[in-house]
Amino acid sequence: TITTYRAYDTDIYVADITLLSAEYLQTAFAENTYGKNITEKTSDIADENDAILAINGDYYGTRSGYVIRNGILYRSKSAGTDQEDLVIYADGRFEVILEGDVTAAELLEAGAVQVLSFGPALITDGVISVSANDEVDKAMTSNPRTAIGIIDALHYVMAVTDGRTSASEGLSLYELAQFMQTLGVDTAYNLDGGGSSTMYFCGVVVNNPTTNGKTIAERSVSDIVYIG
Repeated sequence: TITTYRAYDTDIYVADITLLSAEYLQTAFAENTYGKNITEKTSDIADENDAILAINGDYYGTRSGYVIRNGILYRSKSAGTDQEDLVIYADGRFEVILEGDVTAAELLEAGAVQVLSFGPALITDGVISVSANDEVDKAMTSNPRTAIGIIDALHYVMAVTDGRTSASEGLSLYELAQFMQTLGVDTAYNLDGGGSSTMYFCGVVVNNPTTNGKTIAERSVSDIVYIG
């Protein structure tokens, strides 16, 4: 189900998802190809992969950090010891790890199917794990945001917020964490935001993506997380 909430002077779109099997939670690359400068709109990647629901991913092409997608290790170079990654295991479990604590190869051996390396973690064990002063490098305080969370076994939420417009201010990381906590998540993780923030459902872009606040349009990205 898709529900629109209003909080912090911002429209927030939440997909509540219950799966029969973790295999339906997948990721996809732009043009179905791994590479630094390969991008497409979230909706186009979703269409190409017959996605029912999709959100933008971690835009790995402009960032460093581990990349594991659908059980394949694409990048093992660490972004630094303090980099927080979201690991999704074959049984659908979520875990937030520090790249300084484990190698990508070890994660793959442990059963990691997806590793997303944008961050930071928003909620761990039901507790907010960011402070009011935390922010993604070079980002403004209030922004369009994208997050994914798990409530319990095979029960997930994906959230995308509008922002940078007169109708929707956008959220800080801490506000996003506070909102995700109200949904009852055990673990929540921040994905790429700003102009990348896009939610697609059954052939339609649900939110109002914008890079500059003047034009409502999708920004091309490296990858998506989707339900297929």
